[in-house]
Amino acid sequence: MDWHRFAQQMASMARDLLAQPSVDSTLARITGSATELVEGCDAAGILLVHGFEVETLAPTEQLVADLDQLQQRLGQGPCFDAARESEKERVFRIHDFTAEELRWPDFVARALERGVGSMMGFLLFTDDLDFGALNFYSRRPGAFTDVSEDAAVMLASHAAVALSSARTHAQLEQAVATRHQIGEAMGILMSELRLTEDQAFAALRRYSQENNIKLREVARQVCEKGGLSGL
Repeated sequence: MDWHRFAQQMASMARDLLAQPSVDSTLARITGSATELVEGCDAAGILLVHGFEVETLAPTEQLVADLDQLQQRLGQGPCFDAARESEKERVFRIHDFTAEELRWPDFVARALERGVGSMMGFLLFTDDLDFGALNFYSRRPGAFTDVSEDAAVMLASHAAVALSSARTHAQLEQAVATRHQIGEAMGILMSELRLTEDQAFAALRRYSQENNIKLREVARQVCEKGGLSGL
């Protein structure tokens, strides 16, 4: 491995990431770089798990999304184990799928049918039941070495930052949307019931507490129904 050349390529990629217009394009640039910079990597993608639902971000091939969905259907796989054991290990590697008989037997058998020879992944974050991982796949057994892992760690660090930005951005967007909808619902109540701003908010909050419904959901229903009376 020519680490000097690799460092130059990483620096170029880092500059390129800053020029990307969106988080999605940033993540796509990261997974695309995996096949260029990580020795042995044929395909890559980012797996997100929300509770029991799986989402694939920026897959370089359909194979990546298929394998993520496979882990969800089977309820087993290296990513799920990495998340459960996150305090012990944030990196996993399947050196040779043809020799992997004990762990995840159903997942391994079906991955072999799809032509996967080896795999490695890096846990990017864990949050209660949610987690994210950057995964690398090869069609050759034994494709990933310690050198491959070192290179992938650097890419994973960029992916972790990009995902953190994406999650923060999504949370901010949701907060802004919720605030806007609550304001719209308050306006409806102020007009319908001739309430002050404080009284309208108090009415929404009281309905939320009495019916054990989140405030944003009450606001959404008020906006749809045109008032509390229709709920």
